[in-house]
Amino acid sequence: MHHPAAMNHPPSFSPLSLSDQATHWKMIAVLVGTIVLAVSSRIEVPMYPVPVTMQTFAVTMIGALYGWRLGGITVLTWLGEAAMGAPVLAGGAGGLAHFAGPTGGYLASFPIIAALTGFLAEKGWNGGRVWLAFLAMSLANVLCLLIGASWLATFTGVEKAIVLGVTPFLIGAVLKSALGAVILRQWTRYKAV
Repeated sequence: MHHPAAMNHPPSFSPLSLSDQATHWKMIAVLVGTIVLAVSSRIEVPMYPVPVTMQTFAVTMIGALYGWRLGGITVLTWLGEAAMGAPVLAGGAGGLAHFAGPTGGYLASFPIIAALTGFLAEKGWNGGRVWLAFLAMSLANVLCLLIGASWLATFTGVEKAIVLGVTPFLIGAVLKSALGAVILRQWTRYKAV
């Protein structure tokens, strides 16, 4: 027999259970998330015009762990820091010019893909279902590449945008999605113990 309170409170989609936390803990989570995003931006393989970084991995993980609302807010806060000139983007860059340059579409996609991953995680595409978690992160990565390449095409043309802004990132997208799904699965198992 189920306890009545348990029936009204479904299990959390995330091992962090941030949706159940007080506002000050959510604010701390946003701060920690922006730090994680800034650090992930420093892990890069320089390429032109778009470097390979761990940003998309961090963005999708924050979405999956924080949920669509808090994940989106965290990524928007990080982008706000970047717009104000904080050195939180790839290679320690910051400033509004990056939002208008070749990488602007990828930056614009980040809150969208965090929200998408978070939304799907809340619907059960999380560590409890590793293949669905992988699919959620893969969809988010593909969406990032499509939005980013669409913007990049205004600078390079469509063919070059695909060659420079999509193709080199496909294997990385699959690997980052797999890594994210495995981490979510292990974290969910650990939390359940």
